[in-house]
Amino acid sequence: MAAIGTTATRLRGITLAALLAGCTSMPDNKQVSLQVPQVAAQTELQTAEQHEHLRILASYGGIYENAKLQATVEKTVDRLVAASERPNLKYKVTILNSPVINAFSLPNGHLYVTRGLIALANDKAELASVLAHEMGHVIAHHAAIREDQARQAALISHVVSDVLSDPQMGALALAKSKLTLAAFSRAQEFEADGIGVGISARAGFDPFGASRFLADMQRTADLKATGGSEARAPDFLTTHPATPERIKNALANARQFSGPRAGERDRNEYLGDLDGLAYGEDPSEGFARGRRFLHPKLGFTFLAPPGFSLDNTAQAVLGLKGGDEAMRLDVVSVPAEQSLPDYLKSGWMEKVDPASVEEFTVNGFPAATATAAGDQWSFRLFAVRFGSDVYRFIFAAKNRTAQVDRSFRDSIETFRRMSLQESQQVHPLRLKIVTVGANDTVQSLARRMALTDHALDHFRILNGLGPHDGVKPGTKVKIVVD
Repeated sequence: MAAIGTTATRLRGITLAALLAGCTSMPDNKQVSLQVPQVAAQTELQTAEQHEHLRILASYGGIYENAKLQATVEKTVDRLVAASERPNLKYKVTILNSPVINAFSLPNGHLYVTRGLIALANDKAELASVLAHEMGHVIAHHAAIREDQARQAALISHVVSDVLSDPQMGALALAKSKLTLAAFSRAQEFEADGIGVGISARAGFDPFGASRFLADMQRTADLKATGGSEARAPDFLTTHPATPERIKNALANARQFSGPRAGERDRNEYLGDLDGLAYGEDPSEGFARGRRFLHPKLGFTFLAPPGFSLDNTAQAVLGLKGGDEAMRLDVVSVPAEQSLPDYLKSGWMEKVDPASVEEFTVNGFPAATATAAGDQWSFRLFAVRFGSDVYRFIFAAKNRTAQVDRSFRDSIETFRRMSLQESQQVHPLRLKIVTVGANDTVQSLARRMALTDHALDHFRILNGLGPHDGVKPGTKVKIVVD
């Protein structure tokens, strides 16, 4: 949860999806210009790319400053560029300070890779496969082609709806165009995969790095699915769909260049560069440790009800317990003269029971609570005034029994100010590279992980190990430490 205040959002017809979802902006309905001066178009493109760069930094935690890792990534890119179809292109690489696993590119050759993705990769060949894939998008002018397709789609809708005065036909034409765009995007991904594998192979990297990385990404997605939905910034699987067919194609592309283990992987050197890499959330944005949430910058902490798994996003702290209970914590601006009971009844959420509203205090902070009813979910609302902001807890349950309601109240009672000593002691989790000992096993190494949920699964995925793979004495592996 970012350290900023937000205005209250009106919640109408709330469902679990709405409770956990973020906001999306609607496209502007503007006329499409058929002729744009070339100079103006270039200036507009440069401005748009600068805006996109700033948006990316804001969405993904800014730049991750690590000179050693930056040098490794840049050297990998230089090696790939020299082996690419267009060695004259210039690329700039930014490492983003985000635990989300993602990478993307702008048409001007600006490549982005998150520290979360770097942490998941197990060797330079896997990292190279991702960077080469993004270079493939630039080489093939995919962004420009997609922009042209989007402009044509808008033009079709404009002509049919405005010129022919038939809005229904315009909507149908636009819907068909969007389907074409989606299919074209999938084709672009496959094309970028093929270009990327070829570049990696010609640069001397193991071309099978792409299939290994995609497989680990799929396993990461599967693990997230078992632990509940995550609503953070889009990850690599969101923006680069990884299907079994795509992994199969990556394998087929790699076999055209060499057999397994024929290219360089530089695993030990790569892992050495990862030692000490920040893992998970940045404490400046708050972070979840099991069901405990701490925000040193804002200075508060709380404990979610037993069985909840928390996820920190830019908009809110989200929590799930199976498919029957959920929670959302966000911060809103409420005028000082408005009482918390009045705020709960102000209409930002439907069907609040006025008779359920009550005032109380939480560890010295003014608070209020109320209940609300939905079609399938029942809600317990809390508002806590902390400094100049109000922290809003929304708990949801399909069956809000007295026991469940008590667990929600017990959770709110844990909301408190962090001490100065607590705030100073908080630091991010980090990767530590260790050598497997003679008596080490996957299970014993996983127990050394500073993770409370699915530590064994995370250890296997983090180290590219299958469900039945073991570890070999003398090899290096990644563990997460406090």
